[in-house]
Amino acid sequence: QVQLVESGGGLVQAGGSLRLSCTASGRWFSNYAMGWFRQAPGKEREFVAAITRNDGSTAYQDSVKGRFTISRDNAKNTVYLQMNSLKPEDTAVYYCAADPRSGYSDYPEGYHYWGQGTQVTVSS
Repeated sequence: QVQLVESGGGLVQAGGSLRLSCTASGRWFSNYAMGWFRQAPGKEREFVAAITRNDGSTAYQDSVKGRFTISRDNAKNTVYLQMNSLKPEDTAVYYCAADPRSGYSDYPEGYHYWGQGTQVTVSS
């Protein structure tokens, strides 16, 4: 059973920073591509960032490029999302996701396993 647990969400003022963490169970972590998605009320779940399993290549949604950084620590079974210069429009529930694929996907359907989500609220 693959389990993902997110943490690090909270309330922050615009311009502030948060770091989300997603810790995975099991020994498989290094073999999985990892992604971060978010879902705001009344909106569809959208891609935020991803990191590949092999060479650690990264990809980002255009609106977060230059502000967010995804990274992984395979020794700790953890993927991170460092979020800087936060904006009110970044407010959402953030989910991490995992899939045993090469490369990455920017669609939710491309991931088999999901965490429960962590709320990020950015006040103006």
